[in-house]
Formats: sequence, C-alpha cells, structure tokens
Amino acid sequence: MFRIAAEELRLMARTRAAWIGVIALILLSAVAAATAAAHSAREMTARLESQAASDQAFERQPDRHPHRVVHSGTYVHRPVSPLAAFEPGVDPFTGTTLFLEGHRQNSATFGAMRESSGLIRFGQLTPAFVLQALAPLLLIFLGFSTVTRERETGALRQLWLHGARPTQVLGGKAIALGGVALVALAPAMIALTIAGASAPAEATSAGLIALAYFTYLAIWVLIVVAVSALSRSSRGALIALVAVWSVAVVLVPRGAAAFAARAEQTPIRVETDLLLAQEARQIGDSHNPDDPFFAAFRARTLAQYGVDRVEDLPVNYRGLVSAEGEALTSGLFTRYAERTAERQREQSRWMQFASVLSPALAVRQSSMAGAATDLENHVRFLEQAEAFRFDLIQRLNRLHADEVRAEDDAGRSRDAGAELRTRVTADNWAHMPDFRFRPATPQERVTAMAPGLAVLFGWLLAALGLVALSARRLQEDAQ
Repeated sequence: MFRIAAEELRLMARTRAAWIGVIALILLSAVAAATAAAHSAREMTARLESQAASDQAFERQPDRHPHRVVHSGTYVHRPVSPLAAFEPGVDPFTGTTLFLEGHRQNSATFGAMRESSGLIRFGQLTPAFVLQALAPLLLIFLGFSTVTRERETGALRQLWLHGARPTQVLGGKAIALGGVALVALAPAMIALTIAGASAPAEATSAGLIALAYFTYLAIWVLIVVAVSALSRSSRGALIALVAVWSVAVVLVPRGAAAFAARAEQTPIRVETDLLLAQEARQIGDSHNPDDPFFAAFRARTLAQYGVDRVEDLPVNYRGLVSAEGEALTSGLFTRYAERTAERQREQSRWMQFASVLSPALAVRQSSMAGAATDLENHVRFLEQAEAFRFDLIQRLNRLHADEVRAEDDAGRSRDAGAELRTRVTADNWAHMPDFRFRPATPQERVTAMAPGLAVLFGWLLAALGLVALSARRLQEDAQ
C-alpha cells in the first residue's frame, strides 16, 4: 500500500501541472490568510476605537435634561471574534454597529456586504473559502485519473499479477492524495493556529475547526479515489467529479439558501416598522403625562405613594411615565425581535438539513459555530445590546424622576430659569455602565458545532462505503 502511495506521489512530482496546482493553492491560501488576518486586525482595532470614542462622547456630555440624553443616545459596536480571520461567517452580511436611543430599537448598520458592490457577494478570499471550494477542485484535478490511468495503460492488471489487492491499491492512492490534501491544508491551519493562539479561550474551538476541515478534505480524497475506480475512463471520472463538486459546493448551498429564505420569509424592515408604530400607538404617548392610556398607571402610582394628586408625589411623575412607556415599548420591540430571530433560526435549520446533501455546508456550519461568526453570535449581540439599551434608558428615566422637580419640568418651555434647573450634572453620565459584549463560551461553541461535525462524520462513513464498493468492483474486474 505504501509503495503504491510512494509511486503515486513520485508520478505527481514529475507532473508539471501537479506542481503548478499545488503551489498555486498554497500561495492562494497564504495570501487569503494574510489578507484576512490584516483585515480582521484592522476591523478589530477600528471597532474598539469606535466603541471607546462612543463611550467617551457619551460621558463628556454637558449638564442636560435626562430625557435629552435619552434621545441623543449612544453607539455600541460588535467586537470581532479572534477566529473571524479564518472564518468570517455571517459577519460581512450583518450590521456591526447599533445606535441605541429611547423609544426605538434600531437595526444594525455598516455591514461589509451592504456597503460594498454586489461583486463581493460571489465570495470572499478567506482561508475557509479556499478550503471549502478550491481545495476539493485541486484534489479532483490531481486525482481523477489515479485509478483510471492504471486501467487505461494496463498497469492495473500488472498490479493484480503481482498480488496487489484492490484495497491496497485504493488505500495507496488515497494516502498519496491525502498527502497533497495535508499540504494544501497547511497554510490555512497555520493561520488558524495563529488566530487561536491570540486568545487561549479559542484553543478548543480552533482544534475542532481543524478537525472539521481535516475530515472534509478526507471525504473528498475518498470520493475522488472511489469515483476514479468506478469510472471506465479518465474523462468520465473528471466529468463525474466536477459535477459532484458543482452540486456539493455551488448548487446545494445556493439552492438551500434560496429555499430557506422562501420557506421562512422574514418581513422587511419597513413592514416591521409600520407594524411596530401601529401597536405603539395603542400603548399611548409616554411624552404626555395626561395620556388616557396611562390612566391606570397613574392610579397605581398614586395608590403606591398614598397620595391623591400627581402634584403631591415625592418624585417627578413625568419621569415615571417615561419609564413605564419605555418598559411597554421595549416589550413590544423584544417580541418582534424574537419573532424575527426565530424565523432566521428556522432558515439556519433548513441549511443544517441541506448539509446532508453537501459536506461543504456541514463544514461551513461547524466552522462558523466554532469561530463565533454564525447567526447565533449575531443574535446574541442584538439581544445584549437591547438589554443594555433598556437598562441605560431606564437609569436616565430614574434620574428624570428623582433629580428633576416636577414644577420645573412642567414650566421649562416657558421659563429659562426652570429649564436650567432641569439639567442634571454631567457627573451622572460617567456613572452609566459601558457596553461589554459577552460571546459564546467554549462549551457553547462545542455544542453548536456538534450537528455539523456529526454530518461530516456521516459523510466520511458514506465515502468509506463508496470506496468499499469500488474495491469490490475492482475485485470483480481482476477476476
């Protein structure tokens, strides 16, 4: 078996096309790793600096009315995952920045795909993309004739006469092609190791991602050898393998995405905003303390403090109404956001089902989950940003209720002195918490990777079964 593998490698080494293909893929993978790492580092620095600038701008506001601060808002930026340099996942398609303000839940903005031309949507040059799409092509063009060549030249019959068994022949061919796969895998794995080494917590995820891609390329090695053994001619093997690659790497992922989007349609932002505005009108206007929708809240508040009139409350009723209105609208925002997130999760589940038809989808799902660049990471950011927004606005509403006198608040539009007295000191802004995103833990990432890894191992078993079938066919031919 190993002599056959050595002879196959020697033949590849004498072939100029093999050298060109391997070197080209190595260089492409190295360039992809270098450019992706540089882009990820720049993006990480830019977002950290933007977050620091946003926090600083918020804290440096002058003395202001708390409700003015509610509407001036602040920005939060999603941090870059350390492994995003290897697998950017959905990050380029989703927004990275959120503007947080009272009474509204804004969409994330500044997604790379949204801000770029449509041409970038055909695929980014990243180590993950090179391994998912281009490495299998190299294995196909180097290995499509690995067995058919022996049959066409008559060398296969000579191997039978020397006592070689079909399993030994196929095993040797697979070992040789697997060696090429390891060489092709090396630059991307080096990039993954460097990215994982930058954060010790990423070691487990980086190791599992490496295992996923090793399994993925092993699947392609076995498929190439098996199809070459089952085909009667090199031309037929090449056509069959290119067809398999086209279906598995191009058609199924694109078709599954289109089907998922149609099966679980998400409403457009304008439609959602209109529905939100319609339901928000039914809640009432929290800027108007006399709004009839808040009559029950007024009665509860008066009973809570044991007074008969709003003027007798020890706190500013306008601030209490703002806090109640924010709680009601935030609950409304959360319901709509959860509904949208659930539909997106359903789309993701359809993609997981489709991975049974494509190992490329399975390895991509595992890779994104391990790198924390999948849909769940984006939803986690949105949920944490909304929780931070609600807490921040309610702290400001509390200041409004406790630090601003009701008489001054009611007369500030007519009395310049009252308007000045409604401004709380700027020290309050510095005491507000800063946003800190909490990514998925290593254990959560392992759990998220499990379905994709399971599908990959299933594909590996199926590929081994195909090799066994081709070995049986060769055995029949030898007899």
